[in-house]
Amino acid sequence: MNETIRFAVGETSLGTGLVACSDAGIACLALGDGRAALVAELRQRFADSQPIEDGAGMAAIAAQALRFVEAPWDGDTGLSLDLRGTGFQLQVWRALRAIPAGRTASYADIARSIGRPAAARAVARACGANPVAVLVPCHRIVRQDGSRSGYRWGVERKRRLLEREAAAVAGRAYCRPSIGFP
Repeated sequence: MNETIRFAVGETSLGTGLVACSDAGIACLALGDGRAALVAELRQRFADSQPIEDGAGMAAIAAQALRFVEAPWDGDTGLSLDLRGTGFQLQVWRALRAIPAGRTASYADIARSIGRPAAARAVARACGANPVAVLVPCHRIVRQDGSRSGYRWGVERKRRLLEREAAAVAGRAYCRPSIGFP
């Protein structure tokens, strides 16, 4: 493929955030505990591409995406996404984007919503393969009994995202931490 993927790394209240874009839009929004691991994962994910750090060129897009990490209930970001996956994964990710802030759904709920009621485990795998944290809100997926399930970017981050959304939707105040770029 040999396309250029530009990326920027910044800090959020949930740890380090990496935002990567193709010409078509955000192809990756990852959360982690450190820059080096996120950049290594990006280079592996886009092994046939040329990931180039472009903090200055990506500053506005990265800041907007990472602000959404702080307040995922704020509605549509208007950011273009370049989601890459199988047809099934893309169906699941579209269904995830339809879950309103402050609400959750189970893997089985998503499977039924896409017309594949027996595919709950496949939905879980699609959630685990989601390359765009928060903008494709796989953090809103819970087990059938309502308990929290795993989260690619850590269950503590998932807990905090869900608590923030619930508080915001309930009208309780939430103070957004600032986002930092080196």
